[in-house]
Amino acid sequence: MGISRRTLLWAVGVGTAAAACSKPTLQQQPSSAPPSTRPAAVPLDWEGLRVRVAALSQPGSSDFDVARRSYNTLFDRGNPAAVATVQTPEQVQACLEVARNSSLPIAARSGGHSYAGYSVPDTGLVVDLRGMNKVELQGNTATIGAGARLFDVYPALAKSGRCIPAGSCPSVGIGGLTLGGGVGVLSRKYGLTCDKLISAQVVTADGVLRTVSAEVDPDLFWALRGGGGGNFGIVTSFTFATDPAPDLVVFQLTFPAGSAPAVIGAWQGWVAQAPADLWSNCVISAGAPPGVRVGGSFAGSQSALSPLLDALVKAAGTKPTNRFASRRGYLDAMRYFGGCMNRSCAPDAQPREAFVASSRILRRPLSDPGKLADLLVGRVDMDILLDSLGAAVAAVKPADTAFPHRDALATVQVFQKATADGHDSAARAIAEVRDGISALGARGGYVNYIEAAMPDWGVMYYDTNLSRLHDIARRYDPDRIFTFAQSIHRA
Repeated sequence: MGISRRTLLWAVGVGTAAAACSKPTLQQQPSSAPPSTRPAAVPLDWEGLRVRVAALSQPGSSDFDVARRSYNTLFDRGNPAAVATVQTPEQVQACLEVARNSSLPIAARSGGHSYAGYSVPDTGLVVDLRGMNKVELQGNTATIGAGARLFDVYPALAKSGRCIPAGSCPSVGIGGLTLGGGVGVLSRKYGLTCDKLISAQVVTADGVLRTVSAEVDPDLFWALRGGGGGNFGIVTSFTFATDPAPDLVVFQLTFPAGSAPAVIGAWQGWVAQAPADLWSNCVISAGAPPGVRVGGSFAGSQSALSPLLDALVKAAGTKPTNRFASRRGYLDAMRYFGGCMNRSCAPDAQPREAFVASSRILRRPLSDPGKLADLLVGRVDMDILLDSLGAAVAAVKPADTAFPHRDALATVQVFQKATADGHDSAARAIAEVRDGISALGARGGYVNYIEAAMPDWGVMYYDTNLSRLHDIARRYDPDRIFTFAQSIHRA
C-alpha cells in the first residue's frame, strides 16, 4: 500500500527520438529591456513540433491521460493542448517557438508538484523535462538536468559522499524546488537549495539559451534563486556547489493528547536556540484535542543530540509517549524522510494523492501557541507543519536572493487531504485556517506551497523583492510569454 503525503508527514515529522534542429543561440552578455518582437499569432503546427521533440502527446492519444498527470490527482481533470517530452535545450527552444508564435500558454514540468497545478495549463503546452535528468559530479560541483527529481539526485551524489540541501519527497523536481528557494532537512546546516546554485542554463522568452551566473545576466540569476518556477524562462540545467554528505541522527517525539499548546510553545524557543546541525519541525494534527509531534535530524552524534531533546521535553513540561532516535548514513536518512525505507524510492514509483494546501511564515514565536492548536479542533485530515529556518538560511540577506524570508523562525504549511468532490470544502477549510494563522501574527507565504486563493499573494510570497522581480520579468519577457494566474507579470 502507498504512503500518503499526510501519513508520511505525521509518521516522520517532515514537512513536479530527437530529430535534428538548429543549435541554440548563445548570449553571454546581460541584455537591457528589448522592445516587443512577438510576431502576429500563426496557426499551430503540431506536426512540425512533433518531429522536433522526443515525443508529443495530445488529447485522443493513447498515452495522453498518463502524460498529463501531475502529482496531485485533483488536477487530473486538467486539459492541456499537448504534452511535449524533451531531452535537449534545442527541443525546449522548439516548444517555446511554437508557443510564442501561436500565443499558446506554456509551462515546464519536472516533478509536477505545483500545489496549484500550474505545470499543467488548460489549453496550453506542457514541456515535460523529465527526460533531462542527468546528474554529473566533477570535483565538488554538480550539474543536474532540470527534469531530475530528488531521488535521481540524492543517490547520484551520495555515492561520492556529496549532497545538496533539498527537500524530502522523492518525486519532487529539482527545478521547481530550486526556483522557489528550496527548504529541507539540511537547510539550517547548509542553507536553501538555491543558495548552492552557481549557474543555470535557461531558455528565455526570446528563445535564447543563456548560461546565467553572478557574473553573466546577474539579475536573472538573482531571480532564479527564489523567484518561483515558471516566471522567467525554462531552465534546462542547474550547476550547484555540493557539500559533504553527513551522517544524520533522525528523531521523532510523540507527545500526549492535550499537550499541543505546551509543545508548540517549547518548540519555538528551543529551535530558535538550536545549533545549525539540528533541523526540526513540529506537526500539529487535527483532532479533539489536536495531536502534536516533533521530528527532525541532527548532523552529529546521538549522545550530543540526547541532551538537546531532553531540553525540549523539559521546556514542554510533558514527557513524550514515544521517543525515537537513530543514526543513519546520509542516503538512508533521506530514504527515511522520503517514507521509502521499505519500498522503492524511485520517483516514478511514488504514490500520488489529492490535497489542498497553503502557507504562512512565522517570523517570531507565537505569544499564544494554544490558539494555533485550536484552529484544528473539529477538523479532519488536516495538519499544520512548522518547518524550522534560521542558522545558514538567515546567514544570507533577504535582498541577496529572491527568497525574502531569511529572518524567519519557520515556514508554516497547512495541508488538507481532499477528494475531487470535496475540493471546494477543503479549499474553504484551508483558507479559514490560513487566515486564522494570520490573525495570530504569521504572514507571508512560501511560493513552493503556492495557493491559488492566497490573498495579496505577490507581497506574501516575495515581500520587498517583488518590485525587482517585476523589473526583471519585464526586461526578459516583455511580451509576457510566461504568464499564469500567479505569475510575476500579474503580481
